[in-house]
Amino acid sequence: MNTQLKKGALEICVLSQLAKGDKYGYELTEVISREMDIAAGTLYPILKRLKDDLYVETYLRESEGGPARKYYHLTSKGKEYQQTLKQEWEDFVLAMERLLNP
Repeated sequence: MNTQLKKGALEICVLSQLAKGDKYGYELTEVISREMDIAAGTLYPILKRLKDDLYVETYLRESEGGPARKYYHLTSKGKEYQQTLKQEWEDFVLAMERLLNP
């Protein structure tokens, strides 16, 4: 997949996965990697920006086999932002379909 296409889509992918439930960073990478090839660590700058913008909050949860994990939770502001981006994405896809198909 084209890197530029992927780069623009990752934020909505992260937000949409968090809308389904809280996840830790590696878990998000695993889920998204099932659908598109992303390098380890790719999502952490996105998660930091989302946290800085108050779209996500973090909390620590003890894990069974190691150190505590940092989980990401979508805030109410983040839920609104995810819905806005999702609608913009759907509008974009429809426009692209009209442009690409005769």
